Amino acid sequence: MTNNHNTHENDDGLEVAKKMAEEEEGVARSPKGPSKWVIPTIGVIWSLFQLSIASWWILNTVFIRAIHLGFALLIVYLNYPVFKETRWGLKFLSIKNRIPPWDFVIAIIACFSAVYIAIDYAGINYRYGAPIPRDIIIGLILLLMLLEASRRVIGPALSVIAGFFCFYAFFGPYMPDVIAFKGVSLGRFMGQITMSTEGIYGIPLDVSATIVFLFVLFGAMLEKAGAGHYFIQLALSLLGGFKGGPAKAAIMGSGLTGLVSGSSIANIVTTGTFTIPLMKKVGYPAKKAAAVEVAASTDGQLAPPIMGAAAFIIAEYVNVPYVEVIKAAAIPAFASYAALFYITHIEASKLGLRGLTRGELPPFFRTLISGAHFLVPLVMLLYELIIVRHSPELSAFNAIWVMAIIMFFQNPVKAYLNKKPIGEAFKLSIVQIFSALATGARNMCAVALATAAAGIIVGVVAMGLGGLITEVIDVLSGGNIFLLLVITAVASLIIGMGLPTTATYIVMASLTAPVIVEVGSYMDFIVPLMAAHLFCFYFGILADDTPPVGLAAYAASAIAKSPPIPTGLQGFMYDIRTAILPFMFIFNADLILHNISSWPQGILIFLMACVGNFAFASATQNWFVARNRFYEIPIFLFVTLNLMRPDLIASWIGLPHDQRYWTYLIGLAVFGVLYLMQRPRRPKVAVEPVTA
Repeated sequence: MTNNHNTHENDDGLEVAKKMAEEEEGVARSPKGPSKWVIPTIGVIWSLFQLSIASWWILNTVFIRAIHLGFALLIVYLNYPVFKETRWGLKFLSIKNRIPPWDFVIAIIACFSAVYIAIDYAGINYRYGAPIPRDIIIGLILLLMLLEASRRVIGPALSVIAGFFCFYAFFGPYMPDVIAFKGVSLGRFMGQITMSTEGIYGIPLDVSATIVFLFVLFGAMLEKAGAGHYFIQLALSLLGGFKGGPAKAAIMGSGLTGLVSGSSIANIVTTGTFTIPLMKKVGYPAKKAAAVEVAASTDGQLAPPIMGAAAFIIAEYVNVPYVEVIKAAAIPAFASYAALFYITHIEASKLGLRGLTRGELPPFFRTLISGAHFLVPLVMLLYELIIVRHSPELSAFNAIWVMAIIMFFQNPVKAYLNKKPIGEAFKLSIVQIFSALATGARNMCAVALATAAAGIIVGVVAMGLGGLITEVIDVLSGGNIFLLLVITAVASLIIGMGLPTTATYIVMASLTAPVIVEVGSYMDFIVPLMAAHLFCFYFGILADDTPPVGLAAYAASAIAKSPPIPTGLQGFMYDIRTAILPFMFIFNADLILHNISSWPQGILIFLMACVGNFAFASATQNWFVARNRFYEIPIFLFVTLNLMRPDLIASWIGLPHDQRYWTYLIGLAVFGVLYLMQRPRRPKVAVEPVTA
C-alpha cells in the first residue's frame, strides 16, 4: 500500500516537472480536431526554412531575422492563451483545447508586423532616419506584440524591463539630474528599434536565427531519438557503483544532456527522473538529491562545446570565432564540474553512503554499444567545430543531416533484429523526424523572443543611454572594480530570476561588460573583454537556481518530493563553487587561456584550478576528509586563492610574474598539510543507509 502511494506521489511529481518543462519549451495548448496540426505544421516549415538558409538558400540577413521572428510570433500567439489559468472569470482568455479565431487574427498581425521590414525593405532603406506614419504604426504594433508574446512565453520580467527602457527613452529629460537623459523623438525611437539592425533585429536575434536554432533542433532530434535516456544509462553504468554513485551519474548525465538541451528544466526532467530516485535509494535526503540534479543541470549550459544561446552571442559581441569562446570557457566549466563531483563525494562521506551494486547497474559495454550511434553526430559536431573549424551553423547543419540519417534507419534496424515489420518502423522513423522538426521550432520560441525583446534594451542603450549608465554604475561602485563585480553579480542574479539565461546575459553584458573593462583599467587591471562577457554569462546561468524564483529547483523538488525553497538554497550552496570562478578569471586571465596556446601550460592551469575549487568546496561544505574545525576554513580559502591567483601570491613574495606558477607548490603543500591534520579525525565506520 505504501509503495503504491509513493509511486503515485512520484508520478505526480514527475507530471508537475514535465508540465513546467513543456511550458518553458512552448507546449501550452493541446488543440483537438484538425487545428491540432496547425502549430506542428508551422514548426516543421520553420525548421525547413532554417535548414535551407544554412545550406543552399542565400538570403539577406535582415530578411532572415525578420522571418525568424515572424515564425516565433506566429507560433506563440497560436500556442499560448493570454493567461495560463482562468482569471476574473474570463475563460475565453485561457482556452487550451482549441485555437480561438481571434488568436489566428492576432498571430497573423504579429507575424506581418515582424516581416514588414523585409516586405518594404527598399522603401525603409530609402527613408532611413525619416519614418513615415505607416512605419511608425506598424513599428508600434510590433513593439506591443513582441512584449506581449514575451510575457506569454517567458513571464512578465523581460517585458517590464524592456518597457521601462522604452519609457526612459522618452521621459529621460524629466528625470532627476543624476539620471536625466536627453530623450528621443518617436520617429528616431521607431527607426532605431523596429526599422534598423540596432534594435529588435540586432545581433542577438541574428545569432538566434542563424546559429542557435540549428543547435536547438539538433538537441530536439537527439532527444526524440532517445539519446537523453542513453546518456543517463551510460553515466550510471560508469559511475553508479562508486560512493554516492547515482549523484555522480546525475552530474555526468546532466552534463552530456546539457551539451545539447540548453534548458535547465528540460535537463532535470530528462535525467532527474532516473537519478533523483536512485540518489534517494542509496541514502541522499530528498532535498540534497534534488539539489545535486539542479546544480548539475544548471551548469550544463557552461559545458563546451555547445554552451547555450548566449555563448554564440558572446562570439559576436567580442568579435572572435566561436572556437575562441569554447577555449576561454573550457577551464572554468570543467573545473566547476570536477568540483561538483567532489561535493557529491563529500556528501556521500558525510552521510556514510554506498554506491549501487553491480546487479543494480546497467552493464557498461552493452549500454555503450546500444547507443553508440548517438555518439556519431556528436563526434561529427566536435570535429567540425574544433578540428576543421567550420562555422557553428555549418557544423550544426552537418551534424543534423547525420542525425537525420541515424533516426531514419534506427527503428528499421531494431525491427529487423527483433524480427518485426520493417515498413512500420520506417513510418515511425519519419514521424519521429517530423516530430523533432516541430519540437525544435517550439523550443526556439522562448530564445527568439528573448533575443528580440532584449534587442529593445540594447537599442535604447545605443541611443546614448549607455554613457549615462556607465557613469551611474561607475559612481555606484566608486570606481572600485571589486565592488563593481559584486554589483554586477547581484544584479545578474536578481534580473535572472525572471529572465532566461540568454536575456539576462544580453542585458547585463550591454550595461556592465564595457564598464568592467574600463574600471579595471583605472585600477591597473587589464580585464580582457571576453572575461567581462563570461562573467555576465556565468551569473546569468546561476540565476536559474537562485531562490526564491529558481524554476530549476521547483522542477527537481517536484520529482524528489522535497520543499522547493530549501532545495533551491541547497542547490545554490553547491553552485557557490561555480560563482567563485568568474571573480578569479577576471583577475587571472590565465584561467580563460587568454594569450595561452601551450597545452602543458593549459593542463597545469586546469589541474590547479580544479584543486583550488576542491579546497573552496571543502570550505563551503565544511568537510574535507572529516568535519572542518573553524580555524581550517581560512586555510582552505588561502589554498583556493593560491591555486587560482598564483600571480597575486607571487607578487606578495616578490617572485617575477613569469615565475608565478612556482607558487602552486605552496598551495599544494598547505592542502596536503590539511589532509594530514584531518586524517586522524576521519569517521571510522560508515553507517549503512536504509535502501528500502
